[in-house]
Amino acid sequence: MSSYDYDLFVIGAGSGGVRAARMASGYGARVAVAEEDRAGGTCVIRGCVPKKLFVYAGHYALDFEEAAGFGWATNKTRFDWKALVSAKDAEIDRLNRLYIQTLAKAGAELIQERAVVSGPHAVRLLQSGKEIRARYILVATGSAPFIDTSIPGHEHVITSNDAFHLNALPRSIIIAGASYIAIEFANIFHHLGVKTTVLYRRDRILRGFDDDLRDSLMAAMRESGIDIVTENIFTRIEKDHSLLRGHLTDGKVLEAETIMLAIGRRPKTDGLGLETAGIELAANGAVPVDAWSKTSCDSIYAVGDVTDRMNLTPVAIREGAAVGETLFNNNPQAMDHDLIPTAVFSTPEIGTVGLTEAKAVEKHQDIDIYVSRFRPLKHALSGSTASVTMKLVVEASTNRVVGMHILSDGAAEMIQAFAVAIKMGATKADLDATVAVHPTSAEELVTMKTPTRRYRDGTLSD
Repeated sequence: MSSYDYDLFVIGAGSGGVRAARMASGYGARVAVAEEDRAGGTCVIRGCVPKKLFVYAGHYALDFEEAAGFGWATNKTRFDWKALVSAKDAEIDRLNRLYIQTLAKAGAELIQERAVVSGPHAVRLLQSGKEIRARYILVATGSAPFIDTSIPGHEHVITSNDAFHLNALPRSIIIAGASYIAIEFANIFHHLGVKTTVLYRRDRILRGFDDDLRDSLMAAMRESGIDIVTENIFTRIEKDHSLLRGHLTDGKVLEAETIMLAIGRRPKTDGLGLETAGIELAANGAVPVDAWSKTSCDSIYAVGDVTDRMNLTPVAIREGAAVGETLFNNNPQAMDHDLIPTAVFSTPEIGTVGLTEAKAVEKHQDIDIYVSRFRPLKHALSGSTASVTMKLVVEASTNRVVGMHILSDGAAEMIQAFAVAIKMGATKADLDATVAVHPTSAEELVTMKTPTRRYRDGTLSD
C-alpha cells in the first residue's frame, strides 16, 4: 500500500493545473486539486474570457458608427453596463461549473480551500488543518495584478480584477501601463464611451512587440481619441470627492473618476511554503523550473504564470499536459516555448508569432523585412481611416519566415492559422507559392514580393 494519499496534488485549479490533473488521472494516478477561489483560474474567471466578452461589447459601438457607410440608417441604442456585467457573470458561472464537472469526470478530487506546501511530499490544507502526503506536487497558482504600494494614494486605484465588477461605468479613466491588459482595457473603455487616458513610463506602448506594430497601434489609438501620455508615471494620487487626481513626474496633473493600475503581474507564491522544500524563489516570486517544469525539489513541479516563463493560458495548458505525460505516462515532454503565437485584442487587433525585427537581426544578422500598410476594403465605405500593417521577418540565408506580425481586424484568427505553417518551417517561397484568397486582408501575407529593407551582418543595407 502506498504511503502517499495522492500520486499528484495540484495547488491551483486554473488552466494549467486542471489540464495536468486531467491528464494524470486519465493515466490512472490518484489526483487532488486544491483551489481557494473558483475553478477556472485567471483566464476564465477574471482574465481573457471576460475581457474578450467586453471587447465584443465595445466593438458594437464601432459597428453602429460604420454601418451608415453601407446604407444602414442606425441610431445607436442605449448601452447598459449592468446588463453586460450580469451577462458576463452568468457566462463565468457556467464555465466555473464546467471546470468542476470536468475534474469530476476525470476522476480528480477538487478540494475547495487554500493549500500550502509543507515539505517535499507534504501539503497542508489551511481551513481544515489536514496534512496530506503526495508523491508529486504541482504548483499552478498563477499570478495577480501588481500594485505599487510606494505610490501615495495607491489605495484609491483599481486593477483589472476590479474592472470586471464596477458598479457603474465611469465617465473617465486613466490606465497606468501599456502591456496587453492596459491596452486592451483602454480600447474597451474608450469604445464604451469612457474618456480614456493611457499613462506609460516609456516612449512606446507594448514593450517586446515589433516596433512597426507598436507605432501603428499607438497612432491608431490616438486617432480614435484615446490620450496616451508617455515617459511619465504617478508620483502620488489624491481623491477629491468623485474625482481622482494623479500627479506625474513632469509636474502635470491628470484627473479622472477612476484610475487603473495595469503595470504588471506577480506570481502568486506569497505564503505558499515552497521554502519548506528547499525551493528558492526568483526576486519577483516566480518559481524557477527546468525544461520539464521541475523545480529544484525533484517531487515538486510548477506550470503557468507562477513560473513567469511565457504567461499565456495556452502555454500553461501545454505545460500542464507535458507534466502529466512526463510523470504518469512514461513519456517525458519538455514544453517548446519557441514560436508561440499571441494576440492583443486592441482596435485594431495585433496577431504575432516569432521574432521581432530587432530580435531577428540580433539573432540571425542577415534578415529581409517585408512590410505592407494599406486601407482594408471594408473601410472604403465605412468612413474609418483605420489601416492595416502586415510584416514578415525572413532569415535571408534559409528564406525561412522567422516572424510574422499583423495589425488588423481579425489578426488573432489570421495568426493562429499562419502560426502552424511557421512552426513547420515555412519559407518565404512557400508563402509566395500559395494562391491568395481575394478580396481579403490576409492575402497580403502571400503577395508581398520585394523586401522593404534588408540587414546584412546585422547592419541595415542600402
